[in-house]
This record gives sequence, C-alpha cells and structure tokens, in this order.
Amino acid sequence: MSHNPVLKYQSQAVAKPYFIAAIGLFIGQIVFGLVMGAQYIWGDFLFPAIPFNVARMVHTNLLIVWLLFAFMGSAYYLVPEEAETELYSPKLALIMFWVFLAAGAATVLGYLLVPYAKLAELTGNNLLMTMGREFLEQPLPTKVGIVIVALLMLFNISMTYLKGRKTTITTVLLLGLWGLALLFLFAFVNPHNLVRDKMYWWWVVHLWVEGVWELIMAALLAYVLIKTTGVDREVVDKWIYVIIAFALFTGILGTAHHYYFIGLPGYWHLVGNIFSSLEPIPFFLMTMFAFRMVQRRRRDHANQAAVLWAVGCAVMGFLGAGVWGFLHTLSFVNYYTHGTQITASHGHLAFYGAYVLVVIALISYAMPTLRGRIANSLKAQSLEMWSFWVMSIGMGVMVLALTGAGTVQVWLQRLPTTGAQGYMAVQDQLTFFYGLRLAAGFVFLAGLVMYVWSFFVGGEPAEEPLGTRRGGLMPSPAQRRLQHD
Repeated sequence: MSHNPVLKYQSQAVAKPYFIAAIGLFIGQIVFGLVMGAQYIWGDFLFPAIPFNVARMVHTNLLIVWLLFAFMGSAYYLVPEEAETELYSPKLALIMFWVFLAAGAATVLGYLLVPYAKLAELTGNNLLMTMGREFLEQPLPTKVGIVIVALLMLFNISMTYLKGRKTTITTVLLLGLWGLALLFLFAFVNPHNLVRDKMYWWWVVHLWVEGVWELIMAALLAYVLIKTTGVDREVVDKWIYVIIAFALFTGILGTAHHYYFIGLPGYWHLVGNIFSSLEPIPFFLMTMFAFRMVQRRRRDHANQAAVLWAVGCAVMGFLGAGVWGFLHTLSFVNYYTHGTQITASHGHLAFYGAYVLVVIALISYAMPTLRGRIANSLKAQSLEMWSFWVMSIGMGVMVLALTGAGTVQVWLQRLPTTGAQGYMAVQDQLTFFYGLRLAAGFVFLAGLVMYVWSFFVGGEPAEEPLGTRRGGLMPSPAQRRLQHD
C-alpha cells in the first residue's frame, strides 16, 4: 500500500475499492430502473430477455448491495481516524471486498440467466426456504455470504474501535452496523403462517431503513459536518443523541404501520398511527442540525461540494422519509394508498434523500483524500454541485409523477364511489405519468454520470482560505487544532 500524505492513517485506503464498487453498482441500479420505467409504458420491452419481475429484483437488490458497500467503505474510512489508530486488519477488509463483490455479481447473473424457480432449486432453497420474498430474493448461499462478510467487517471495525479512542460518532455507527447485521438474520426465518412471515419480514425491511440505518446516516452526516465546518464535537454529540433517541423511539414502534392489514390485532392501528406520525421528527431534527452546523461553521473547508451533499441529504431526507412518509402512514389513508404508486414515490425520495445522499456526501469528502488531495479542483467541484442539482431535480420530477399516478390510481381503482375500475384499465390511464417518470429517470442518470465524471476533471486542488467565516480573521491556535481534528 503506497504512502498517502493526506491520509492520517494509511489503512483508510481500503475504503477506496468499496466506494468505487458502490458507485458502479449504483449506475447498474439506475439502468435497471430505466428498463422497468420503459416496461410500464411498453409492456413487452426487452421481453423475454429481461422480464419485469427480474428487472425489479435486480433494481432493488443492487440498491441494497451498493448501499452496503458504501456503508462498509465509510466505516473503514471513518473509524480509524475517529479511533486514532490503524484499522485492525486491512488485509481482511480487502479480502471481504472481493468476496462480497463476487457474491453480488454471481447473484445478479443468476437472476438474469436462470429462471427464478430453477435458481431456487440449484441453490438449496429446499434445505432452508428463504427465497421469493420482496427485497430478500437472494439465494441461500448469498444470504449466508452477506452474514459472513458483515460479521467479519464488524469484527474488524469493532477491534479497531476497542483499541482506540471512543467517540459518539463511532459508537452510534457501530450500533447501527451491528443492528443491520443482526436484524438481517430474520431473512432466514420464513414461517408457513403468512402473518408471521410478513411480521418477521418487516423486522428486516422496516427496522433496517427506519431504524438502524438512520443511526448509520446520523453518524456519517455528523462526521462530514465536523470535518467540513470545524464545529465543536461536543455540540455535534448533543444533537446526535437527541436525533438517534427519536429515531429509535419512533422507528421501532413505527413498525406498526406495516401491521395494519396483515392479520395482527387491531390495537396496532392505534400504535402505528401515533408513532408513525412522529417519525418525521428525527428527520426534521437532522435538517435543523445540518443547517445549524453550517451556519456556525468555524472554517470554510476546501471541499464545499461535500457540504452541499450533506445539507441536501438532510433536506431531501426530511421531504422523502418525513413528509412523503406521513402522506400515507395513517391507517385510514393507508387503507386506500398501500401498494399504489404513492408508496413508490415515498420509497424513491426517502432512499435518495436519506441514504444515497449521505453516502455520496461521505464519498465526496473521502475520495479526494484517498487520491492524495484535500479536495478536488474548483472546476471539478462545480461539476459535482451541478450533478447534485440535476439528480435532485430528476428525482423530484420522478416523485411528483409517481405521486400524481398514485393519486389517480387511488381515485379510479380504490375508491368505490368512482366505480373501482380494474388494475390494468387504470394503468392504461397513467401513461402520461409513467412517461414523465421515465424522462426524469434519464435526467437522474445524466446527473449521476456528471458526478462520476467530476472525479476525472483535472486542475489544481482547491485550497482552504486562511481566514475563518467570522470576519476573515486568522484562526486562533484552538481553531487551528479544530481544523486538523
């Protein structure tokens, strides 16, 4: 491993292949999303080579896998610096990278080249039936591989944490990563009783994205803001404790909003209505936190693109997970909207705002340092900032199109007063919205290509101004120490 003068700890370099793989898989996810968008308009598009159900499996599985790559890379980059010690085993981290990448590639090829029933037969699903459930379609060997990779990554990170400095950021991050790994074990539980099956399924899906992943998000966002604003760590710590308390309090009991219509007792309607209504609070707090930190910043970091991604994450996360989630979380609304395009609009904006943007914020901060510079050139950062706006506008139009499609779908298909038309009859009347969604998807892909291209734009690395935000004065010795924290 060649010496990198910018990195405080050379073992942080193992994060680089994780970030590169994450962005590559992200592009693949968007491509398959566009295939599905086209199939909503032209039903036989790429059929029978890529049926809709296969495109959907690949689209959603790539989302999960590339975010896991990004989370692991973020942990390998962040924890050594926070713990003030080298990573316990860089070699183990690189081995697990190749194992995970090979397993992910083999799984996607299996989806594309082998009929799903045949794939289940070939991969031992008769030994332990875990396949066939949405988002958890992975064959048994892949699920086992995910557990092994996750546990060895956690061993590596935890040993680094235990031998070094303990900070709030690393503690919250470790709590989120351990929760992610342990909750995934419910993917192996597939009871014959459909009610219990859906209940355990939500323990993975909901408690990931509306529970422990929020802890990971809070830790990554706090790290980027500390590094780019120079705000006192004590101030950030107080915000994190409040945010994660609300996230766990509302997220765990908020699982009840998935129990409305799966056969569980009626009191879950009350629990779900109350605590799901509170779920926007941690995201609103995160938005306030991000803006407060930027307003109180004590340095103008050279990497202003990373600041934009971090603030954008807080705002878009609140809109997607908070506002759009609240739109259909109450049981008497969800009765009509569940499973419509309104659900899809919330899912797209929530994932983009909360998780896609936070890992891009960290990658945008970390990748220049992994390449031996504090920040990319101003020209490269300008292109990166444009990519944020293009992607966000593309996602915004896509979400509005899906919201419109879902509203019409509920009106024509779900409300008995309108005659309750059949599913396919209604789909024919949503073509305008689906066309708009597909066009917005291409805009989003263009923004993603701009983001990738920004890393290849040359120029002198941007430099941090000597003065602070407050009056342009020279920083004090204490402030200079903060700048190198």
